[in-house]
Amino acid sequence: MRTIQVNIPDDVDLKDYDFSMMVAAKLYEDKKLSSGQAAKVAGLSKRTFIELLGRYGVSIFSTSITDLHTDIANA
Repeated sequence: MRTIQVNIPDDVDLKDYDFSMMVAAKLYEDKKLSSGQAAKVAGLSKRTFIELLGRYGVSIFSTSITDLHTDIANA
């Protein structure tokens, strides 16, 4: 795992936890990380990460038509 340092101005009210979750949620949303990998980035269990995604504007459900057709075929 890589470590990246980001400098955020002091006047921005952002906790480390929120920043980690925002980054992990966006990477998950963009399909760069699985939910398990993103949870690890956020420092959370997979279950907790999934439960918190909605607070960061990310759905656990795919919006891809292809994914929908695949899910229907597999149901």
